[in-house]
Amino acid sequence: MFHKEGYKIMGIAMILLIVVNLIAHTFIFDYWIRVSILLVTILLFFLVVQFFRNPKRNTELNDAHVVAPVDGKVVVIEEVFEKEYFKDQRLMVSVFMSPINVHVTRHPIGGVVKYSKYHPGKYLVAWHPKASEENERTTVVVENEITGEVLYRQIAGALAKRIVNYAKEGEEVIQGSDSGFIKFGSRVDVFLPVGTPLEVKLNQKVKGGISLIAKIS
Repeated sequence: MFHKEGYKIMGIAMILLIVVNLIAHTFIFDYWIRVSILLVTILLFFLVVQFFRNPKRNTELNDAHVVAPVDGKVVVIEEVFEKEYFKDQRLMVSVFMSPINVHVTRHPIGGVVKYSKYHPGKYLVAWHPKASEENERTTVVVENEITGEVLYRQIAGALAKRIVNYAKEGEEVIQGSDSGFIKFGSRVDVFLPVGTPLEVKLNQKVKGGISLIAKIS
């Protein structure tokens, strides 16, 4: 199963694969060079295809749980001042996605979308300290009665050149459902109240829609 954001790119990649190999077959007479070009283009196409995979995730719905919004590795856990929406201290958990991770963004909690905003910006490497404030990004806040308001932020990186965000203010969303996509890159930050007991630790690998970030008592 593939994400809808990838169909156009996968189609272009397939056309390029065919064109390159037709040219190679026509103008290159060395058999092993032609085979090498075929294998390289197939490998590149495979990498593009696997990037847009969208595996089905059976999220265990629970309004007291905050689940990982993306696949990747927890690279930051720290208290920070969140100045866009809350304007106070928050506990931030950052999940970094490598190019081989699934790049679908999922709603970490179910509830009503209270805030959703896109910000154009730079393309610093995702782990840069200023990436959260200066890179292209989207900020979404979802609220339910038990968890309260949870903010998550999609952040583009050096390779990510487009963020897709489906969250619309006022709509009700289901925990673990598709919230967006980051093409070729990067990281998602989750902002929780200070003192929230976490279920993850630094360098832990998580799965979007499955792994618990926190339990709200």
